[in-house]
Amino acid sequence: MKKKFSTTVLALTMATGMLLAGCGGKEEAATKPTKKDATKSDEPVTLQFWDENAGPARTPVWEEVIKRFEEKNPNIDIEYVGIPNSSAKSKYDAAIAADDTPDIGSMQTTWLPEFSIREALLPLDSYFKKSEISKKINPSATGVNKKITQDGKLYGIPYAQNLDALWIRTDWFEQAGVQEPKTWDEFFTVIEKMRDEANNRYGFTIRGGAGASFTIQRAMFAYSGLDFFDKNGKTNINDPKHVEFVEKYFSYYDKLTPKSDITNGYKEMIAGFDTGVVAMVHHNPGSYGEHKKALPDGSYKLIPLPTTEKDGKYVAEGGNAVNLGIFKSTEHADEAWKFVEFVNSEEAQSYWNQQTGQIPTNSDVLDDEWVQEAQHIKTAFEVYNDPDTKLYEPPFYLPDYRAILDGVVDPGVQAVMSGKMSAKDFLDEWAKAIEDSKAKYDQTFKK
Repeated sequence: MKKKFSTTVLALTMATGMLLAGCGGKEEAATKPTKKDATKSDEPVTLQFWDENAGPARTPVWEEVIKRFEEKNPNIDIEYVGIPNSSAKSKYDAAIAADDTPDIGSMQTTWLPEFSIREALLPLDSYFKKSEISKKINPSATGVNKKITQDGKLYGIPYAQNLDALWIRTDWFEQAGVQEPKTWDEFFTVIEKMRDEANNRYGFTIRGGAGASFTIQRAMFAYSGLDFFDKNGKTNINDPKHVEFVEKYFSYYDKLTPKSDITNGYKEMIAGFDTGVVAMVHHNPGSYGEHKKALPDGSYKLIPLPTTEKDGKYVAEGGNAVNLGIFKSTEHADEAWKFVEFVNSEEAQSYWNQQTGQIPTNSDVLDDEWVQEAQHIKTAFEVYNDPDTKLYEPPFYLPDYRAILDGVVDPGVQAVMSGKMSAKDFLDEWAKAIEDSKAKYDQTFKK
């Protein structure tokens, strides 16, 4: 059953539309023939697909999507390969280096610039332009994917978007008589108030392991409301406001947050929330599936990250999406596109996003009843629809942007948490890595 979504696609286009002002990209010419083009279309074909966030919550969802695709395409078999999120990037890097890539891969937006420069991916502009999904997929999301690549081509089709937010245990809040935090001062106060030593409960969990860079970066900019670069092109990473925030944020570690936080990645962090250890966790709608299975209905909800201290605005990171790409090494590009196209159809996107809790990019799915009734999706739309919401744009286009997050920021977070590095030194090191990378990029690619 369907009913009309009142905001239609506006909610999603706002999410990244502001990032695209003044940008453009040349349309890709027809792709070169592949080895498969010379074969008959009805020959049995096996395609290998890599899932970069495999686990008990996501793998069964992909298996169902694949089953539906194979029923509609009996001559195409999909070989699913699930990779844990923490090791996915290194797995892709090794495959590209060895020229042993899959046919299709799920990949984060931050990987697209690097993979395209390494000439590992097939440009999808021609396929996309001829497909019906080009009229459905959020144009701002595909626009971001083109904007951040050096050649302005489309290498990934976004099948889900996200918004960083807070999951909270509403039942605990009610029992303690504590209000949901709307400002960062209230957020820190809640961490203190929700510490319950008698019941071994903590007010919050800090992501200190793999992926810590994403969480701290998005929290910092949500606190300060700054742009990633100032008007002179200098990064605001080490701005005094961010130093102030990082010092306070990490001061709660091992006092009001669990000692295990220093090594906790996504799975451990979510497990802490779902098993009744922590009252709040900074994540996104994508962990809805885990919460639904583990917690009673009505005992949890998604709320926005606190607003900026200065002007009370929501701040979110643009380009926060997950994509399907096709690797150049495939001998079955046409069949691979059929799978990408199906995953981005109304049927598949609706099923996948409903199960995982993420935000669909196909506008037809926005009319689905589950979208209109899902509390976490409504919360995301409230933020994206707020006319005062600000989006900041990280330099995804830097080829080593993700390497900086993984190799400088993640270990830097642990160094601060363990007391081996000051917040200022950590942010100065991070800022220098970004500015060195940007200078190299500007010298190499800018004309």
